[in-house]
Amino acid sequence: MKSHPQRSVPRLNERILSSLSRRSVAAHPWHDLEIGIDKPTIFSVVEITKGSKVKYELDKKTGLIKVDRVLYSSVFYPHNYGFIPRTLCEDNDPMDVLVLMQEPVLPELAPHLLSEIRHFFEDYKKNENKEVAVNDFLPSTTAVEAIQYSMDLYAEYILHTLRR
Repeated sequence: MKSHPQRSVPRLNERILSSLSRRSVAAHPWHDLEIGIDKPTIFSVVEITKGSKVKYELDKKTGLIKVDRVLYSSVFYPHNYGFIPRTLCEDNDPMDVLVLMQEPVLPELAPHLLSEIRHFFEDYKKNENKEVAVNDFLPSTTAVEAIQYSMDLYAEYILHTLRR
């Protein structure tokens, strides 16, 4: 019995470089990007930058990030906003993430930042005729647990999709 050498999958950077010469899509940001080495400390994809009024959305089928709409009110994104690769939430989207950046990087948020975030999410959904109640902010350990749960949901989703 002759064994065939296993072909290794090209590393992401190699795939990106080779796809540039073929002018094809390099990688799907939801499925192909790694979540990070120290999971659930994470790597994220920022779709919308801090201060922006332009709402972008990941097209899950193509992997392209497209303009969804422009926020025409006084609402703007208070922080970088995006998603965590290889996660899945109950709404069938990757887990959302706010990337809070300021100098210096702080281990905890100042109370005025929490107020700013609460105000943004309550006002942001009003433009879609949806009401959002922002309850208490939970500790960072709860976020780590939610990310792990979302990673597990994504793994189940991929296994289920591959079995079709």
